[in-house]
Amino acid sequence: MLTEFRAVLSKSFISYLKIPVRFKSQRRNLGKPPGVAKSLAQRLEEENYEDPKVCFKVNIGFLKNKVSRREVVEKRLKHIKNNRSDPSLEMAARNNSLILPLEDVEEEWALNNGPEHIKAAAEHYGIFDHLFGDAVFLPVVPLRINFNSGDEQHFVYRGNYLTPSLLSEAPQVKYQASPDSLWTLLMSTPDGHLQDSEKEYIHWLIGNIQGNDINNGEVLFPFLQPFPMKGLGYLRYIFVLFKQECKMDYSNLKNKISSKLDLSERTFSTYDFYRRREAQLTPAGLAWFQADWDPSVTDFFHKKVEFEEEPVFVYDFPKPQYRKQEWYPKKRPFNLYLDRYRDEKEIAKEYLVRKLKTTSPFAAPLQKYPFPNAVPFKENTPSWLKTELRKRRLLKARAIDYA
Repeated sequence: MLTEFRAVLSKSFISYLKIPVRFKSQRRNLGKPPGVAKSLAQRLEEENYEDPKVCFKVNIGFLKNKVSRREVVEKRLKHIKNNRSDPSLEMAARNNSLILPLEDVEEEWALNNGPEHIKAAAEHYGIFDHLFGDAVFLPVVPLRINFNSGDEQHFVYRGNYLTPSLLSEAPQVKYQASPDSLWTLLMSTPDGHLQDSEKEYIHWLIGNIQGNDINNGEVLFPFLQPFPMKGLGYLRYIFVLFKQECKMDYSNLKNKISSKLDLSERTFSTYDFYRRREAQLTPAGLAWFQADWDPSVTDFFHKKVEFEEEPVFVYDFPKPQYRKQEWYPKKRPFNLYLDRYRDEKEIAKEYLVRKLKTTSPFAAPLQKYPFPNAVPFKENTPSWLKTELRKRRLLKARAIDYA
């Protein structure tokens, strides 16, 4: 029919006859071509660009002692040669009885590559940004910190996890220093301040420490155990060791010791503390750990802190909005549909009663099915009930909350 119709029409009319056809552009869906569009790396670089004239880090610490690469290599080769010429080491290695002195290895690491590794880890944890702003330093003085809990020792490294129940007493701090040198030790946390998120809680501050004996220092803030609040996750607790150029006057920082603790008196800022004394203090040591809530934090707040109750941080989920109930909901399981509009406490009570019916203090617990889906259902069991029984057997959906 179409060919006959075109034959009748004149050529001039056919030239004006246009049949609309829609073509979907694939290039429009894919975006700009590779030569024109920017890559993901380029876009991220533009968004995160920082002007080096404005954004730069200032080194406020000591410089690492430069050691000749030639001397290091010669010392290492000599050590290897001596080990290879020692037959006792070879015999111990063959008998799997060779013991490596880990303390010597750690000491060697702390003197060579340790400061750079600790600095890189601190940058990863954001310690410099939250304590010193745009300043960084190289921790050239190794810190050895351990908490004693009974017969066990729990060491502080670089972000390891420690339980608050093990940290009720002040730790032991060791470092190498000349007897006539002066030091300041600080322990604070930049996380979890209740009034100001930009401030810290000072947990320990000792000034004018002569040598490496912290017991003869001036206690400005006595040790306060970590108290990570519930719901905040892992909090950082940081130790910073400062080298003093002279004896410091810390009379305006001394904290009054009372039976009940007021956390507002523990508000602190390491940045302001250092800026006021940057001519006399130089950061030299760094160590930190992480801690999360445990029941000992609740006891701490009830017994030592002036709070009516322990602060707990929870996410306030908005209530789900459901459409109004219908007389005849189609294509919806009626039991799940009705549970949506019931009280949660009523549903929890129903599951608890169901659990108590199968629990007896005088009988062993019921054995679970080794293969729950292989157990047949009774005849004439409706489909919705089969689904519910499968969930109970497999502990899925709501059944897992009340198991």
